[in-house]
Amino acid sequence: MIIEKNLVIRGKHEKPILLDVSYNNNRQTKNAVIFCHGFKGYKDWGAWHLMAKYFAQHGYFFIKFNFSHNGGTTENPIDFPDLEAFGQNNFSKEMDDLESVINWVSTNDLFSSQINVNNISLIGHSRGGGIVALKSFENTTIKKAITWGGVSDFGSKFPNGDVLKQWKAEGVIHIPNQRTQQQMPLYYQFYEDFKRNEQRFNIKRAVENLNIPYLIIHGTKDETIPFHEAQNQHQWGKTSTLITINNGDHSFGSMQPWRQKELPSDLYKVIDHTISFLKK
Repeated sequence: MIIEKNLVIRGKHEKPILLDVSYNNNRQTKNAVIFCHGFKGYKDWGAWHLMAKYFAQHGYFFIKFNFSHNGGTTENPIDFPDLEAFGQNNFSKEMDDLESVINWVSTNDLFSSQINVNNISLIGHSRGGGIVALKSFENTTIKKAITWGGVSDFGSKFPNGDVLKQWKAEGVIHIPNQRTQQQMPLYYQFYEDFKRNEQRFNIKRAVENLNIPYLIIHGTKDETIPFHEAQNQHQWGKTSTLITINNGDHSFGSMQPWRQKELPSDLYKVIDHTISFLKK
C-alpha cells in the first residue's frame, strides 16, 4: 500500500490545500473517493488515517484533505495554529476547495495510472456532508455521494436575534474548543457569504434535485447533528438510502487523538456500509 501525506495543491484562495492519498500500487485503475472533514475538523483527526487505509485495502484511491481555511498550516496540519484563517473561512471557500480537489484528482499526472477519473465519489462528515450534498448537485461528474452525520440545513446553525446583532456590530464571535482550549474566531463575513449565496447553499434544494445515488448514514444518538436531519434528507431525496447506526454518536466512536490500532466498531460499520454502497 502507498500512503502519501501532505501533498500541496493550490486552490482559488490564498491558502494551500493539503491532502493525503492512499492506494494499492498495482496495475489497475481505481475508483476515487474524496473525503471532506467537518467544522473544527481536519484530515488527520481521530481514526481518519485508519479509515483511509481501509478504503485503500478495498481497492479505492482514497483522498482526504484539509480545507484551505480550516485553521491548519502546511507546517502543522493538525489542530488550529492559524486561527485567523479559521475565522475567514466560509462555505464559498469550502465549495471552491472541493472543486479544486476534484479537478486535481481528474487531471494530475502523478497518479494518472492509478485513478479511474470517470468514477469519483464524495464522502462528507458533519458540515462536510452538507458541502458534499451541494457539490454533488453542482458537479455532474460525481458518481455517488455519501454523508456521515451530515447537516441538512446550514441556515439553522447561525445565531439570530441579539446574538446576530452583536456579531454584526463587533465583527466577530468566538467558539470555544474544549479540547484545545482555544477561542476560535468566526468573522461576520461568514454569515454575509451565506446570505449572498443562500439559494446555492440550500441543502434541501440540492438533495431534492440529486440524480445520483445518495447514501445517508447517521447515528441515533448524534449529539451534534440530530438524527432528524438525516431523516429530513432521506425524505427529500429521490435517490437516497438511509442507514441508521443505533446509539451511534457524531464521530461514530472515534476521538482525537485515536491511539488504538483498530477502527472503532461504529465507524467500522459506517465504512463497511459505505463500501457496499460504492460497489453497487
